[in-house]
Amino acid sequence: MDFQAGILQDGSPMESLEKQLICPICLEMFSKPVVILPCQHNLCRKCANDVFQATNPCWQSRGSVISGGRFRCPSCRHEVLLDRHGVYGLQRNLLVENIIDIYKQECSSRPLKKGEHPMCKEHEDERINIYCVTCEVPTCSMCKVFGAHKDCEVAPLQTIFQGQKTELNNCISMLVAGNDRIQTIISQLEDSCQSTEENSEAAKRELCARFDALAALLEEKKAELLQRISQEKADKTAFIRSLICQYKEQLEKSSRLVETSIQAAEETGEAAFLMNAKQLIKTIVEASKGGRLDKIEQGYENMDAFSVSLDHLTEAVHALDFDLAEEDEEYFDGEEEEVEE
Repeated sequence: MDFQAGILQDGSPMESLEKQLICPICLEMFSKPVVILPCQHNLCRKCANDVFQATNPCWQSRGSVISGGRFRCPSCRHEVLLDRHGVYGLQRNLLVENIIDIYKQECSSRPLKKGEHPMCKEHEDERINIYCVTCEVPTCSMCKVFGAHKDCEVAPLQTIFQGQKTELNNCISMLVAGNDRIQTIISQLEDSCQSTEENSEAAKRELCARFDALAALLEEKKAELLQRISQEKADKTAFIRSLICQYKEQLEKSSRLVETSIQAAEETGEAAFLMNAKQLIKTIVEASKGGRLDKIEQGYENMDAFSVSLDHLTEAVHALDFDLAEEDEEYFDGEEEEVEE
């Protein structure tokens, strides 16, 4: 017996009870046996088995060697891990089954009232009890005999009802299976997003480490070249200062010789002058000929030899970029195609 919604008046306690006894998959009252999920939601075993087999195509029967599968509750999306028995391993909800029995007994004891069964619009006293296959609408027997559907092909209402109910259940199973696949893709994309963020941070750390190492190498090279310039400066300034000291000593000796010569030239006595004049002249001549000191070459103070050209390094730094291999680009293209599918 098929108990359709609407037998009882709207808002009655029995109608509220009936809404609680509707399977979320087939949208009909639960059929025995009723299984209860760990999330406390109920399903018809047949509906649960159809959804389970649709989402786990490799699972065939209770005797299969497959270890089990995953089942997602259509009400709350809670995922359940099933063993090798599939939905047959779920516990039956005997309480709900007993409530359904009581509800059906209560409904069967109530007399049918006019208006509870759909009536034909053309023949008000005739119930809709057949289905016009040609026009694809429910109708009554009078319409088939005398009315608009007398030349049409008809079928029992129950037959068409069961066929379309089965088709609708199959569509619901496909939707549930499709939702599971979409949820799987969403989970994969979320994992990819998380991995992308983690890999990005790792790439940033690696890039910073390499640039820090390059900067440290440049600082080390700069310190080395500065040390060479400082050493060259120290050598040259030491040599120049030594020449300055030598020239100062020579100047001091020459100045003393000049003073001595001036004093000798002021001597008026001929004998006294001649006694020292010859030796003094000889000393002046020897001082003017010998003891020449070193000189620095022209441009000795320049540091042009320590000029460094960094143009090639500047160009190399400007040319720095990431190495995107062809296989990486193909991988990205493949990922985009997969996401579009």
